[in-house]
Amino acid sequence: MSPAGGWHGDLTGKLHILIGQHALERGLGRVFAAETGFRLDVDDEPTVRAPDIAFISKERLAQADSPGFIPIPPDLAVETLSPSDTASEVTEKVQWWLDYGVRLVWVLDPANKTLTVHHPNGRSRRLAAADTLDGGDVLPGFELPLRQMFE
Repeated sequence: MSPAGGWHGDLTGKLHILIGQHALERGLGRVFAAETGFRLDVDDEPTVRAPDIAFISKERLAQADSPGFIPIPPDLAVETLSPSDTASEVTEKVQWWLDYGVRLVWVLDPANKTLTVHHPNGRSRRLAAADTLDGGDVLPGFELPLRQMFE
């Protein structure tokens, strides 16, 4: 894959810092940067995927301790859209994460200044700059007015 563009890097970086700071201050778990691979077996074949941001709760960190690819799904996976991403690719990626146990998937869209929250029960919600993102039971207490992200 080619390197990310400016909007992608800026917004992903901001969100990574904010999630990381929140998790660290509250002892909630660990945040992993882009390019961290998560190895999940698909039909007995290892498949490695790397979200732009990942979070694993402290209760599951012992299972994630590995010098190689992390052998469990994250609790939160964040994907930041690139101009080349198609709607079907994004839908497939979100569904893949949810099918393999991710409790919450956020899709950040720099071009449209939105963030869509996806839950395992099939429910999703698209948030705009005027809305506030919350971490639900995955990142308790996390609240972010999206206006701050898109300034």
